[in-house]
Amino acid sequence: MVDMTEDLTAFYLPIDEDVFESTEATQSPWDFSLQHGGPPAGLLARAIDRARPAEDMRIARVTIDMLGGIPQGRMRTEATVVRPGRRVEMIEAKLWADDRLAVTATAWRIRLSPDSTIEVNHEEAPATLPGEQPQHVFSGVDPSWGYGRAMEWRFVSGDYDSLGPALAWGRLRVPLVAGETTSATAQLLTMADSANGLSVELPMAEWFSIPSTLTATIQRAPAGEWMLMDARTSIGADGIGLTRAQVYDERGFSAEIAQPLLVARR
Repeated sequence: MVDMTEDLTAFYLPIDEDVFESTEATQSPWDFSLQHGGPPAGLLARAIDRARPAEDMRIARVTIDMLGGIPQGRMRTEATVVRPGRRVEMIEAKLWADDRLAVTATAWRIRLSPDSTIEVNHEEAPATLPGEQPQHVFSGVDPSWGYGRAMEWRFVSGDYDSLGPALAWGRLRVPLVAGETTSATAQLLTMADSANGLSVELPMAEWFSIPSTLTATIQRAPAGEWMLMDARTSIGADGIGLTRAQVYDERGFSAEIAQPLLVARR
């Protein structure tokens, strides 16, 4: 199989501890001068966990708000603990693109109590990861699209050429930040914004389906590089849609994604 990432090293190159340069791996499918929503969300997950490092605290819910198109270039993140607590805390994070506020995040982190509820925890193995599949992108999108090449998808049902629900395993082919190991939550957030594209209900050449925000509620951080996304989109009568996706790893359920959509003819 052709190496689609031959010229991709990471989504971001580090300049300083919280300053980065975006690479073509972040490209939006519709405008290569802009970024796909996934990598900035992953970068904010990284900032949230670094605001107050604690191995026994984990993001349980995070809302990512995109304040417009996110340009390529120099990125800076910052994060602040706004509601500290021994067992529950809230952290706010911001991403600046060339000195313009571009994305914000609000996260709740909850303290872990290992094995305290193991007796009521029931894991169900999801659909099996298929073998290698030919990789391609949406019809009408330049196949050199960076984010598309930086991800690998293996469909159990649905595909890029079909409208409607999709069940697909996905993974990041490159790290979020060059030279770093990408955390499980950052991996999840980097792929979460793909839910809408995987389960689009209307032809992309004729309709916009634009998510300006997404919320991830995380029961358990995914283990391993592969995550299964069970995504579906519904569209109301007034131009508002909703994408919902459940995310699994090879053990079982991990998280739930929700994206409200602006749906309009092009």
